[in-house]
Amino acid sequence: MRRLWDQGEPLDEKILRYTAGEDHILDERLVEYDVRASIAHANMLHRQRLLSKVDLKALINGLTELAKSHAEGQWEIELEDEDVHTALEKRLTHKIGEAGKRIHLGRSRNDQVLAAVRLYLLDAADTMEESADAVADALESIGQREADTPLPGYTHMQQAMPSSVHQWANGFAAELRDDARGIAASRRRLSKNPLGSAAGYGTPGLPIDRDATRDELGFDIVHEPVTAVQLSRGKAEAGFVFELCMLMQDLGRLASDLLLFYTQEYSFVKLPDSMTTGSSIMPQKRNPDVLELVRSATATMLGNLTEIMSIPSKLGSGYQRDLQRIKAPLFHAIDLASDSADIMTHLIGGLEFVQENIILDSSIYAAGRANRIVLEEGLSFREAYQRVADELKTGEEDDPEIGD
Repeated sequence: MRRLWDQGEPLDEKILRYTAGEDHILDERLVEYDVRASIAHANMLHRQRLLSKVDLKALINGLTELAKSHAEGQWEIELEDEDVHTALEKRLTHKIGEAGKRIHLGRSRNDQVLAAVRLYLLDAADTMEESADAVADALESIGQREADTPLPGYTHMQQAMPSSVHQWANGFAAELRDDARGIAASRRRLSKNPLGSAAGYGTPGLPIDRDATRDELGFDIVHEPVTAVQLSRGKAEAGFVFELCMLMQDLGRLASDLLLFYTQEYSFVKLPDSMTTGSSIMPQKRNPDVLELVRSATATMLGNLTEIMSIPSKLGSGYQRDLQRIKAPLFHAIDLASDSADIMTHLIGGLEFVQENIILDSSIYAAGRANRIVLEEGLSFREAYQRVADELKTGEEDDPEIGD
């Protein structure tokens, strides 16, 4: 099989397996995006009088049919294809003939892959923003449902001040909405059109219109100058994954609270048996495994981010094949964050607080009592603080008033 870069001698099979790596598997999610970018590129070539109307129609029809048949599972990218670009062009040429060979004018696999990945990431950012907001919605819903349920507020793992399920849930919801806004902000680096930069040095002698492909594909700006495009590799990806790490950190802390609340010693919450697992040896056990996996996912996400940032960190300018390895941690991070957010939304829907098990120690109202003394008697806070501390030691404190 002839690849896009072939010049005659076939590639050694072992070299192919190593250099292609996982690309033929990872690129399955890029087919529809490479098709979109290819159609935009073909339209631009036609407008620039570099492609005939007949060939344009054949290319658009062929690419559209290939995208549809791929989505229906009629074909997949094979190792021999090496990547999505060869897979599509090979099938396109087989389907429509010589016109299929004209699609590559004025582009390289370098700007091809960046265009497809960035289009995919823009969609992924939209999806992840919605997923973060969905967890927040679920938390606000349970906070409203449990608005009258008290909850201890903890510092240093000790009961510190009175709180409520409403306050607890809304605190997490607010941070998750902040995560959603952070994910939206990551679009700044993602929404730059790389098409027309080719291998990083433009398309000498060709009247390429980079604004035309930018407009058709919905990118915010053209990525300029062309020499900046390959220097940017890994930055937009790392920026997006960093925001996913922030999301996972909040989901992990939420999971950590719920794991504590689920223990027999606390028993603040219940989960349906359908959301917990059993033990292979202890018949009495129900285990919240899903929360433990969400809690640990932050570490995996940080590993992905570190890998993405490390790969280009010492590379020279221009394209280097090392950059291919960014795809695996990038896609893994997106899948893990998406699955984790979706499972937490689902689990929160089945969560139930057990109010009779939630006991607030009487000392938890001490700070509130000190504040009331300041307001009622005009003492300094330090004097009021000491009085309440002395009362707690002697057991003479007044009955506390439950605060919000």
